[in-house]
Amino acid sequence: MRLRPRLHARDDLRDAAARAHLRSELLEAALQWMRVAVAERGGEHAAAQVDHLVRAALRERPGLGAEAIRAPGPLALDQPGAQMLTLPALCDLLASGGAAPDGRFRLTLDLPPGGGAGASTAARVALLRAAGVTDPATVARACLASEGASDPLMFDRPERLLWASREGRVLAELPPPPPMELVGGFFGPARRTDPADLAFPDISDLLEGWGAADLAGVARRASLSAARCLALRGPAEDPTAALAQGLGALGWAIGHTGPARALIFPPGAVPRGAAEALQTAGFSRITRFRIGGA
Repeated sequence: MRLRPRLHARDDLRDAAARAHLRSELLEAALQWMRVAVAERGGEHAAAQVDHLVRAALRERPGLGAEAIRAPGPLALDQPGAQMLTLPALCDLLASGGAAPDGRFRLTLDLPPGGGAGASTAARVALLRAAGVTDPATVARACLASEGASDPLMFDRPERLLWASREGRVLAELPPPPPMELVGGFFGPARRTDPADLAFPDISDLLEGWGAADLAGVARRASLSAARCLALRGPAEDPTAALAQGLGALGWAIGHTGPARALIFPPGAVPRGAAEALQTAGFSRITRFRIGGA
């Protein structure tokens, strides 16, 4: 599930610098927040994103994304904010993408690392696009080699993909989610994804009937997925379910490997005071957005 991802790259030339801009919005985060862990035989699992709901809507909202600028010169990496990659890691990323290991890169990130909103992948996609690597499959392979687990932010409509994050491949294409409005933010400390972490609940049953589900059905599945994840991974005192019930939301979603959270409403049905209620409960970076539809 995910609205059209607010993950887009814009390449243009300015002052002889190649600029690639990538937006990974909260709604992208939203669908991404509704991630589905699919258990396979043998106990292995592929992290499949049916939760791209939250990551998609933010492409139209400024303030959550990654931007990389490349200028000619020897390989260098300037990261004025969060430190996402070391210089050797950037060199390996470029090599995996088939790009020359040179250029002065500047990477800025305005979404929190370890927040469950795709910051790590967004940073790598932005860097690769700044280096001229635009083929989605090539970018996906390079991100997987660098991260060990990645999000499908290099594709045009990641919210419509069932994605194996630890394999870097599309398992299935899904219909767009129904229109919805979300209010979300981040609750608790950042937690970066560990590719070796496979402690996720099996929610493969929630995919049944996904394409035909209305908004209530989508919200119910997202809530079940989130509840199972919290039961297995914590935190025990998470207030998101109670907030959803108290504010009359149809459901709620979480980042399965980070603190991203969202409440799901029909378009135009978010009650007054919803953002204040989240803030009082301890949420940060609260945002509101719409996603879904064709």
